[in-house]
Amino acid sequence: MRSVLFALLLAPLALGAQVPAETLFNLVSLNAQAEREIPNDLLTATLAAEAEGADPAQLADGVNRTMQRALSAALAYKSVKTQSAGYQTIPVYDKNRVARWRVRQELRLESADFAAATELIGKLQATLIVAGLSLGVSGEARRKAENALIAEALSAFDERARVVRDAVKAKGYRVRDLQVSPGGAPPRPVYAMAARALASESMAAPALEPGSTRILITVSGTIQLQ
Repeated sequence: MRSVLFALLLAPLALGAQVPAETLFNLVSLNAQAEREIPNDLLTATLAAEAEGADPAQLADGVNRTMQRALSAALAYKSVKTQSAGYQTIPVYDKNRVARWRVRQELRLESADFAAATELIGKLQATLIVAGLSLGVSGEARRKAENALIAEALSAFDERARVVRDAVKAKGYRVRDLQVSPGGAPPRPVYAMAARALASESMAAPALEPGSTRILITVSGTIQLQ
């Protein structure tokens, strides 16, 4: 009886020993990229109403009224997406005591209609400062470009794998793992200092050159030569 039990216990071990272990030699790591420049189609701007003085309540009232007028003007531009942003009441210290207060509220604008957006910004600069402008690619345009580049990057990866195979005179190869990673340049800023200068000199709309953004797809992985 003991002999039978011992044989049964050994049986799974014997079966496991018959299964060949996966080979982990002849591995080569590769990466390939595909990229293209696509036109910027999205403008994003941050404007702010800001006041500084001794009475925070009075400052807040002035900032609130300024922002209400700005929002009313912005709502007339249907192609421009408008969103209220941060609101801050900050003490300004002098020698460890509060000397005055600064109240600030931001307004975020986003649009693919550059003409309408810059016209609106020019009007709002009469009462608001432009804290920042950036030009970039919309989500939809980015997805379309990335989807097209994935196929190109995979083809480039396959081409490099074949070059390696032929260089070492291997019979073939198989892909063991693969990663696809998007990348590219961030939105291009238009410097806020220049934008603020417009408010003090004139109410003309900002002059913008949309430019383009580089979209990049990287494919990396490991092949096993056979």
